[in-house]
Amino acid sequence: MYLSDLRSDPAVRSLLERMPETIQDSFSDEQLTHLKVAIGARQWGNHALDCRGVIKILKYRYYFVVLAGRNRRGLSAKEQKMAKIAQAAIVTFFILIASLTVILALYLIKSALGIDIFEGYSFGVWDWFKNLFK
Repeated sequence: MYLSDLRSDPAVRSLLERMPETIQDSFSDEQLTHLKVAIGARQWGNHALDCRGVIKILKYRYYFVVLAGRNRRGLSAKEQKMAKIAQAAIVTFFILIASLTVILALYLIKSALGIDIFEGYSFGVWDWFKNLFK
């Protein structure tokens, strides 16, 4: 690989752009090659979910990577705030779904036992539920 090819490599270019120009120009081909190898050899660690694959669509091949696991990096104050908001929203959603499920189950049990809270009035849920099994 020639010097011009190495300098155009995105990883090497990103590294060199963070240095003063006098330092950028001082690297030899061999040094740039070793930098490229060192950059490419980063360890990303193990993940609880590590799914990688390739999908061929017509004449092209596309790769995909799905990684998930415990977050071991430190979060900024903004990221911590967003994480708390997301967690509160998710917990609220699951509590709402669980509450609605319990209310529906209690209503169906009440209706199956023939208990009328409001005489002559029905939400129609019991009739709908009975029609599911006809």
